[in-house]
Formats: sequence, structure tokens, C-alpha cells
Amino acid sequence: MKAKQKQNGVKSEDAAQYSTSHNHIEDDKTIALAIAIIERRMSKPEFFVTSPDTAADYLKLKLANLEHEVFAMLMLDNRHGVIAYSELFRGTIDGASVHPREVVKECLKHNAAAVVLAHNHPSGNSDPSVADQKITARLKDALALIEVRVLDHMVIGLDVTSFAEKGLI
Repeated sequence: MKAKQKQNGVKSEDAAQYSTSHNHIEDDKTIALAIAIIERRMSKPEFFVTSPDTAADYLKLKLANLEHEVFAMLMLDNRHGVIAYSELFRGTIDGASVHPREVVKECLKHNAAAVVLAHNHPSGNSDPSVADQKITARLKDALALIEVRVLDHMVIGLDVTSFAEKGLI
């Protein structure tokens, strides 16, 4: 028989490439490498929130051009290094439902010490509404129970409005 003889429509040399046996040594090396990458990323945040402007610049890039409202959060460590960015809720052109329970769960999942809350206004108007102020107060109270500080809530439109800079937080 020839080496290139077909078995069930597949060349025998091609069939050898689809082996079902596992190389556990290679798997262990891959897992160890993944753990090392995760540990390196967690021990050295690549981005720090050093001012409202720093957070605003980042959040505007993420949220400004969306056609629907999104509620998001930057989760920070004790030194305000960014642990994660998470878009938690998606809404329509003029609102999104925000559930404090889910915000708390996300903070616990990432072991956040502080957060910057954010949402966009697809209309372009970055003035916070009364509803924005109420949900911010509810989230601040809920997160205080698990000792997570709310540093700011930013409303992203054509401009960015910072609750902290406006004295609303």
C-alpha cells in the first residue's frame, strides 16, 4: 500500500494529524504558562486611574460612539490600578436598567477595592439625570457594605460629566 492511500476519504498522512490522544506534558506546560500570565497581569496593573481626566479619556473611547446606553465599571485595586473593565448592562437609546446586586457581584468577582462607574448618553448630552443621581447613591450604599469605594460616576456624551468634579458623589 502507498503512504498516501485514502482511508474513508482522508489521506493516511492527514489522518495522523487528527490524533485523539492527549499529550499531558504539553497541556501542563500550557496551563503553567497561562497561570504565569494571569499572575503577572494581576500583580502589575497596566493602567492606573490617577485623575478624573485619566478615567474620562479611557471611558470616552469605550462608550462615546455607542448607539445604545451601556452601564460600565472600572474596577480598581487599592492603588487605583485597573483590575478590569466590565460592561454590565445594556439598554436602549435613552436608558438602561442597573441592578445593584449584579454590580456588587462583579466587584466581588474581581476583588475590587474601588470603582469608577460610567454610562453613556447616546443623545450626546452628558448632564446627569435625577435617575442617574439616585442609582449612584444606591450603588454607593450597596458597595459600602462590602468596603468598595465609589470614586466617581461618569456620564459620557459629547463631553464627560464627572460626579466627583460636580460634587455629586
